[in-house]
Amino acid sequence: MFCKKTLTPRCRTIASCGQHEKGLEIHAWCIMTSHIHLVFRSIKGQKPELLIGDLKRFTSKSLVKAIQENHRESRKEFLLDFFRKEAVKSSNVSHYQFWRHDNKPIELWSNHIIKQKIDYVHQNPVESGLVYKAEDYVYSSARDYADEKGLLDDIVVFRMFDFL
Repeated sequence: MFCKKTLTPRCRTIASCGQHEKGLEIHAWCIMTSHIHLVFRSIKGQKPELLIGDLKRFTSKSLVKAIQENHRESRKEFLLDFFRKEAVKSSNVSHYQFWRHDNKPIELWSNHIIKQKIDYVHQNPVESGLVYKAEDYVYSSARDYADEKGLLDDIVVFRMFDFL
C-alpha cells in the first residue's frame, strides 16, 4: 500500500497532526510497503490504545481520500473496492476498512527493551532487502538516529547511556 511516493506528503501531515494535536511523541517509525511500525509515547496522558484508534481513524480517512483524489493512481479502483469489501465485514466501519482491526502494541518497560524495539523497527527495510543500511531507507527514522535529517520533524531520538 505504501509504495507510492504520492502518499509520503500525506504521511508527513498525519505524523505532524499526531505530534501536535494528540501529544504523540515519536521515538521511531518506519513505513513499509504493507505496514507501519511506530514507537511512541503520549505526552498528554492519553491511553495508547485510544491514541492508536485516533491515528487509525484519521489516517484511514486521509489516505483513502488521497487515493480517491489521485487520478494517476493505477490501483485506485482495486484498492477502493478492496477497502469497501473489508468494511462490509466490519461492524464499526461504514465505508472503507483501511487498517486491520488488530495491531500489535507492546508496552516498552525498560531502556533495554526500548532500544531493542527501535533497532527492530529500523532493521525492517534491511531484513526485507530494500536497503543495505537502515539509514539509507528514506521512510524511517533511522536517519535521525544516524545524526542526519530524517523525513519527519520533531523525532525524539532515544539515547541510552551506560554509567559504570
